[in-house]
Order: sequence, then C-alpha cells, then structure tokens
Amino acid sequence: MRISALVIRIVKQFFHDKRTLAMMLLAPLLILSIVSLVFNGDVVIPKIGYEDIPAPLHSELEQKYVESEEVDRELVGEKFKEGSLDAWITINKGHLNILLEGSDPKMNRQVLSIIQAISLKQSNSVPIEPKVTYFYGSENMSSFDNFGPVLIGFFAFFFVFLISGVSFLRERTGGTLERLMASPLKRWEIVVGYLLGFGFFTLIQSGLIVVYSIYVLDLLMVGDFIWVLLITLLVAFTALSLGTLLSAFAQNELQMIQFIPIIIVPQVFFSGIFNLEAISDWVSWIGPITPLYYAADALKDVMIRGYGGEEILLNIFVLIGFSIVFIIANIIALRKYRSF
Repeated sequence: MRISALVIRIVKQFFHDKRTLAMMLLAPLLILSIVSLVFNGDVVIPKIGYEDIPAPLHSELEQKYVESEEVDRELVGEKFKEGSLDAWITINKGHLNILLEGSDPKMNRQVLSIIQAISLKQSNSVPIEPKVTYFYGSENMSSFDNFGPVLIGFFAFFFVFLISGVSFLRERTGGTLERLMASPLKRWEIVVGYLLGFGFFTLIQSGLIVVYSIYVLDLLMVGDFIWVLLITLLVAFTALSLGTLLSAFAQNELQMIQFIPIIIVPQVFFSGIFNLEAISDWVSWIGPITPLYYAADALKDVMIRGYGGEEILLNIFVLIGFSIVFIIANIIALRKYRSF
C-alpha cells in the first residue's frame, strides 16, 4: 500500500510537470526524426570540372555518378571559393593533373577513387597515377582537421549556454535578482551587467579552447589566430545571451537542461559535421536559423581555407545580430519581475 501510494505520487508529479513529460516522450522522437532525415538525405554527388581532356576520358567521366562541366583555368579558384566545384582535372604534356578543393578529406577520397577508376580504363593514353594538388589543405589533412573547427564552436556554445543558464537561474531562485530588481538599476543595466560578468569567464574559456585545439591537439590552422578567437568569443557570447534568456522560463536546473534537446542537438546536425548538401530538404532550413551554423562556417573558412575578415564578415555580423536579439528579448523578459 505504501509503495503504491509512492508510485501514484510520482506519476501525478510527472503529469503535473507537462514540460518534463513532453521532454521524456516527444524529445527522443524529435531527435530520431532529425537523425533519420539527416542520414537518409540526398547522396552527395562530386562536382568535377575539366579542361583539355581527351574525348574517351570525358565520355567515361560523364558515365560516372558525378556532375561534370568544362571550366576555364581562370575560373577554377572562384568556383572553389563559392563551393560549386570539388575537383578540376586537365591533361598537361600527357599527364593527368587533378586539383582538389581539399577542405573535405572524405570528398577528396571519393573524387580520387572515381578518377583513378577512369584512369585504369584509359591506361593506354592516361597515366594510372595522376598528379594531385590541393587548393585548400593537403594530402595529410585528417577528418579531425575537417570537423575540428565545428567542434570548437560547438563546445564553446554548449558549455557557455548550460553554465550561464543554470547560474542565472540560481541568481533568480536565490533571490539575488529580485533584490536587484528592487534597486534603482534599470532592466538593461542588470542584463548588461550579468552578461559582462559572465562574459569575463567566457573570454577565458574561449581562449583556452582555441589555444588547446590549435597548439596542443595540432588542429589545422591556415588563417589568422585572432579571427578564430574572435569567432569563438562571439558564438560563446551568443550562447551566453541565449542561456540567460531561456533561464527566465525555467523553474529549476532540470528544466534548464531540458532545453538541450531543442536548442543544442539540432545545431549539431546542421553545423557542418555532416555534409550539408546531403541533408534532406525537409529539415535543411533549420541550419540558417541557428548561431552555430554561421560560427562553424566562419571557423572552417579561417582555419581550413585561410580566409580573413572580408570573407567571414557576414557570419560575424549574423552572430552579433543573434546576440543583440537575445539581449533585447532578455530585457523584455525581465518585465514580469518589474514593470519599469
């Protein structure tokens, strides 16, 4: 009887906490659905350009499962930069030359496998071992070098979001925020004060992540270190402003953690760890509305492609825009604690 009473109490408690109940029942289904759409998306087809290749080689290339087009030598670099080309092949003095875009080791291997298979059939006129060069990266580039920049952005975002949200929640539940709201401080001053206070440790964390990744884990680094640090700091600050915002809608630490399946997990799939071209159109729209999508893109541009401020400026402005929106929303959310 006592056990049954305890069971009934726990069941009733869960039914009263509809948010927890929804997280237990619906969140796993949501995540599984996203995973299914990600891994059952379109097959990524290599895009190969060519110039001055023999007709038999051209014919074999068209029969393979690739997108091929003739590309002038002067346009190859532009095509690589805009992401519309994975490789470019040409014949020079009887030798087959392959120029790979190079930023994705998996795509590099796929392209080389296709071209080498064609070369075997054309071995009378084309050497089996082509000369391979890289526009970005090198043959020594690993898969970790490819998705490492994404992980830098992800870990900076995840831990700052969680810690700032829980910390701000404790400020509220412990009565500190209530006392501040009773003071002459304006709402925006309170929000900015908290963000700058937490931001000091965010700066330290961002610096540690970047330095450790590049100089200890030896992650590929082609561009300028300062840009990587700036992007990491911006995505961490975005997570800080979002974490403090969402903490206003949580009553305890458990409810704060419940935001992870909705806020954090979807961003992992659309940040660049998986090839974004393969993701189903049903969910591909999620990426451009998430901060990590722009942070990961900017980090890969700097660390792998060696880009600078001009090329990543849009991503930086978007991250700043996210932070401003979250800060404004934070100030508005504090209205329920004070009407001025």
